[in-house]
Amino acid sequence: MSSSCIEEVSLKENHWYRIAREILQTADIEVNGSRPWDIQVKNPQFFRRVLQEGSLGLGESYMDGWWECERLDMFFHRVLQQHLDQQLPHHFKDTLRIAAARLTNLQSKKRAWIVGKEHYDLGNDLFTLMLDSHMQYSCGYWKQAETLEQAQHAKLSMICDKLHLQPGMTLLDIGCGWGGLAEFAARHYGVSVVGVTISAEQQKMAQQRCAGLDAAILLQDYRDLNQQFDRIVSVGMFEHVGPKNYATYFDVVNRNLKPDGIFLLHTIGTIRTDMHVDPWIDKYIFPNGCLPSVRHIADASEQHFVMEDWHNFGADYDTTLMAWYQRFLEAWPQLAENYGERFKRMFSYYLNACAGAFRARDIQLWQVVFSHGVEGGLRVPH
Repeated sequence: MSSSCIEEVSLKENHWYRIAREILQTADIEVNGSRPWDIQVKNPQFFRRVLQEGSLGLGESYMDGWWECERLDMFFHRVLQQHLDQQLPHHFKDTLRIAAARLTNLQSKKRAWIVGKEHYDLGNDLFTLMLDSHMQYSCGYWKQAETLEQAQHAKLSMICDKLHLQPGMTLLDIGCGWGGLAEFAARHYGVSVVGVTISAEQQKMAQQRCAGLDAAILLQDYRDLNQQFDRIVSVGMFEHVGPKNYATYFDVVNRNLKPDGIFLLHTIGTIRTDMHVDPWIDKYIFPNGCLPSVRHIADASEQHFVMEDWHNFGADYDTTLMAWYQRFLEAWPQLAENYGERFKRMFSYYLNACAGAFRARDIQLWQVVFSHGVEGGLRVPH
């Protein structure tokens, strides 16, 4: 047997291989093919593992070095464009996970801190090297941008302009990350900012970024907020709220927003309303996460707000993720000692899989602007 690929003789005797090959061929993906999106299989147990375990098996087998692909982003684009993920058998554990999400609150106050510790506290060294100077770990706006730095600056400017920020206003940033938006709004728009995060590492850096500015960064759960603001913004945080808490989330926003205020929600979204949670992403990247749908957001917000604008620029996340991946690879020599090869494979898989999903338009990126009803309407720039 070849050290790099499985010999065709052994493959022909593997019925798991025959099933997987037929599924992959519908997306024009070849096993041991020569094109960038073809996969190179190193372990004959790969096919059985993926067919039995689905997403978790595919991701973990890549982390284990059981298969390679020159361009994972292109592979996932083809897989999701042809909906191959829906053809895989649903693993029993996945079914239990969906049932648990319906019955239990995976994003309760106690559990909400898990993602902060397991993902955002990975290390500021990793994110500082991978992200732009504003430390934006969310989709950039590439309408006129040519670099990651320009795209993230454009995103921050667009958010502030959509909120119609004016000097002296108060702004609440729910899930403020490393303080990039808080600093940007305080510095360039003259507003007083309160940011909240559940990541100790993020709070530390955000406080450093905002030193000398009218900005306070708090380590607390959003449900404990009880202070009225002129404007509220939430970027890349709603994905961690969970369906059981959507109504509570909008209750909190409503309680903290002045009658004439404006709220901007920036979130990844799914095109289907269900409780589906990708088991690999849930286990290795964002514990307890769940993507909202249009219906989720509409149902949870309608009793409180007028939806003034809904902007989808999800295709820009593909470009953002590939820019992060390039920076991640360039920075790897500085990170290798702290993180190791298995982490590199895991993080590369995550960034490329997500890029492929956005490219296939399987998931979306929305900015939704809400008010209590602005007299005369609200002009929202894009």
